[in-house]
Amino acid sequence: MLTSLQIQNYALIENLQMKWHPGFAVITGETGAGKSIILGAIHLLLGHRADMKAIKKGAKRCTIEAEFELESYGMEPWFEENDFPYDKGHCIIRREVMTTGKSRAFINDTPAQLTLMRELGEQLIDVHSQHQNLLLGKEDFQLYVLDLIGHTQAIQAQYNQSYEAWRKSIAALKTLREKAFEAQKDQDYKHFLLQEFEEAQLKSGEQEQLEIDIERASHSQDILQTMQRTHGRLEAEESGILEGLREIRNELSQLEDFMPEAKTLQERVESCRIELKDISAEAESIAESVEHNPVLLLEMEQRLDLINSLLQKHRVQTMDELLQVWEDISNELSTISAYDDEIALLETNIEKHYQEALTLSIELTKLRQKAGEEIAQKMVLSLKPLGMPHVRFEASIIPRKELGPKGADTIQYLFSANKNGALERIDQVASGGEIARVMLCLKALIADIVKMPTIIFDEIDTGVSGEIATKMAHIMQDMGAHKRQVLSITHLPQIAAMGSTHYRVYKEDTDTETNSHMIELDRTGRIQEIAHMLSGAHVTQAALENAEELLMTNQLK
Repeated sequence: MLTSLQIQNYALIENLQMKWHPGFAVITGETGAGKSIILGAIHLLLGHRADMKAIKKGAKRCTIEAEFELESYGMEPWFEENDFPYDKGHCIIRREVMTTGKSRAFINDTPAQLTLMRELGEQLIDVHSQHQNLLLGKEDFQLYVLDLIGHTQAIQAQYNQSYEAWRKSIAALKTLREKAFEAQKDQDYKHFLLQEFEEAQLKSGEQEQLEIDIERASHSQDILQTMQRTHGRLEAEESGILEGLREIRNELSQLEDFMPEAKTLQERVESCRIELKDISAEAESIAESVEHNPVLLLEMEQRLDLINSLLQKHRVQTMDELLQVWEDISNELSTISAYDDEIALLETNIEKHYQEALTLSIELTKLRQKAGEEIAQKMVLSLKPLGMPHVRFEASIIPRKELGPKGADTIQYLFSANKNGALERIDQVASGGEIARVMLCLKALIADIVKMPTIIFDEIDTGVSGEIATKMAHIMQDMGAHKRQVLSITHLPQIAAMGSTHYRVYKEDTDTETNSHMIELDRTGRIQEIAHMLSGAHVTQAALENAEELLMTNQLK
């Protein structure tokens, strides 16, 4: 629970340091004294959006810091999970807002993201304002209360899992059917393309080789004639180059005895003759292999035309790319044939998950019906003493047309404060004062389940007075007696007298500025404050005596 609060340079507050105590505390003060400013500072600690205009004029930053005692609330796992130190159940949260627009948050002196500060804050403090009364007409809030009372969390978690699996399977089936439809639209054409590829039986590198072979076949006559002439010129018996080289070699050999370098020349000539003889033999072999075959040439040209046509048709540049197209089409057709099996499997899964979710939704409905009866009975018992002797309350559970994220139920809180009045939706028939009393009773009903350390009621007493206010204070006092801290901002002396601790907020004007302050009142101060609430600006002796009697009646010291 909250043990201390420090506010610096926030709105009208220059420096405020307050100690807080367990139990039921009240906060009073004139309208405009600064009670809403203190709530605004607490909202910053809860991770709400920062407003630079809230920084006190002349200051560069505002700081709000609060310390909590959490030893009895089992929150250590949260700190471990989010890697924050946990010091024997003590927690300090701090928020700093700068005029530059920057904002920093700390949990136990460790920098924290606002999302984590908000997550922790929701477990530390529940601020109930008049605005929150609007939640009473919202189905989400009504269902939240019903599920808390019905302890449906475990079943709800199972239901969520099955429901999400069902919804995801439906979405996957829709996507798969769209893919299958698109794929099947072109199925016949893709079969034609695949058949075209299979008939072509393309091979990697085939295009390049065909181009070489066609070029050679197209010049077969030129190749034959050139090779024959080459062979003839080298091998002619009388005028051939090889015969001439033999003669030169022989003549050089005759000079060896008196000209040593003639031997070297002879060896070089012989080397040339051997190389040319090899060339002659290769030219003869090529000439013999050359075949002028117009039919084969035509076939190769037609094959190359087919390949070029396929390249153009599929808008690719190389044979490897064309072969990849062939593979892709084959894979696509295989996938199309597998769609039916996948669709059948998804349809089976959809039915399975739906039946699981449906079964769990029936269990949820049963738990909610039981919880609805319990809420109705307890709310009537709680509301009757609060000026509603003929009150009726019902948590109506209406079947949905189809399963939803929270189950198969639509929730409506029905209400009537009049003896013969018909039950109607509570947000349509209840007055502001009635809604405030209903919300207080609901908060009291769920307080032990939620185990919220600190609850702040901001003018929950709106629209009530007298004995009803006293009984509302008894409810808050009882809530604060069970290891919980309840703070009530009030304008009613009956409620102010019921607090175990009383704080007063006031405003102080100087020549240059206005500051808001808060103090904890002693018994004398409480009598003065309650008397002021009873009689207004001019405190009478009768008001003082009445205030003291109110405190004595409630046995407060």
